Amino acid sequence: MVSLAVAGGTGLVGRMVVAEAGRRGHDVRVLARSTGVDLTTGEGLDEALAGVERVVDVTNLTTLRAKPAVAFFEAATTHLVGAAERAGVGHVVALSVVGCDRVDLGYYVGKRAQEAALAAGPLPWTVLRSTQFHEFANLAIDHPVAGTVVTQQMRCRPIAAAEVAARLLDVAEGAAAGRLPDLGGPEEQRMDHLVRRVMEARGIKRRVVAIPMLGRMGKQVAAGGLLPTDPSGDLLGGGAGAPSYGTETFDAWLTRTYPRTGA
Repeated sequence: MVSLAVAGGTGLVGRMVVAEAGRRGHDVRVLARSTGVDLTTGEGLDEALAGVERVVDVTNLTTLRAKPAVAFFEAATTHLVGAAERAGVGHVVALSVVGCDRVDLGYYVGKRAQEAALAAGPLPWTVLRSTQFHEFANLAIDHPVAGTVVTQQMRCRPIAAAEVAARLLDVAEGAAAGRLPDLGGPEEQRMDHLVRRVMEARGIKRRVVAIPMLGRMGKQVAAGGLLPTDPSGDLLGGGAGAPSYGTETFDAWLTRTYPRTGA
């Protein structure tokens, strides 16, 4: 058993990490505003990390703009690592995104800043980059624009969030390893197709507009920028090795998540 803190433990993956940590018998604490911790200011961090041995950082921000993403992830990581060092934490694990060093989406620029801040810090660290989750398709569905579901025609290799959570805990239980191999799902898909299938499974009837990604980012994504790769000189030095893949297909996840309608 280890004493583990989960930054962003109230989010999608965070809740799964917390639940899995409990099943494994770990002493787990949640770092979130709802528990009195503000990572952007550092408020409450020292008290929350007292006696903690490992930290898993799955903090997130909903934005497509680079400036707020960089500001958030730099501040959160700097405060988290600083408090973790004072508390004597031995290992910080952060969840990042596959392709954040190859696709110039604003949010990805923020993830680059997070990785760089962690790597420049004083503590042993591990970064796991994951592809988009199967659950990601619900984001566009649950946030329609004027009643229309807007999604992107982009190549992806989605993975079940539960598999990512389990992998993060495996990593946190071990020694720091720097940049790990990319983690992706078992099959390449297209995001707009996944959105339509989830809508059908949920019984939602709305107009769907699938927008192709244009310009430089469109070329980066079309070239496989969001797919797992074997790096040879990326932001964190490369050498991470061949990607690893989850096992639950999108079809299986859809059937499990919406059993009354299935895939």
